[in-house]
Amino acid sequence: MPPSAAGGTPAVVIDTNRVLDLWLFDDPQVDALRDAIARGGARWLAQPAMREELARVLGYPAVLAQLARRQRTADVVLAAFDRWSHPVPAADPAPVRCRDPDDQIFIDLAVAWRARLFSKDLAVLALARRLAPLGVTVER
Repeated sequence: MPPSAAGGTPAVVIDTNRVLDLWLFDDPQVDALRDAIARGGARWLAQPAMREELARVLGYPAVLAQLARRQRTADVVLAAFDRWSHPVPAADPAPVRCRDPDDQIFIDLAVAWRARLFSKDLAVLALARRLAPLGVTVER
């Protein structure tokens, strides 16, 4: 049985590209997710390695250009991560393996918590059918 989120609140795991959509790009596709997190209708679970990956990605030249264009800083995006995510320990390896090792931590955590996993990554999306029997719904 997975650990339960606070008060039965649905657990979500959000990969780095969707975190950028939430807190940098203000992508309307994730407005409902952002609202659910803000109003407590979803509990965003994250582990320290996910924050480290986000910090690394925020230093990529293309992302730095987007930060400048939107007049934001990496610190603002990281502050949103810190404010809205709920830190949890690293999860045990899931039986479903991703061909992109950078995405595996998101899959492992989603399986451990039977969480909804938000990703645009094709390697993750391709695993949706294999993750469903493990209690994970993969969403764009």
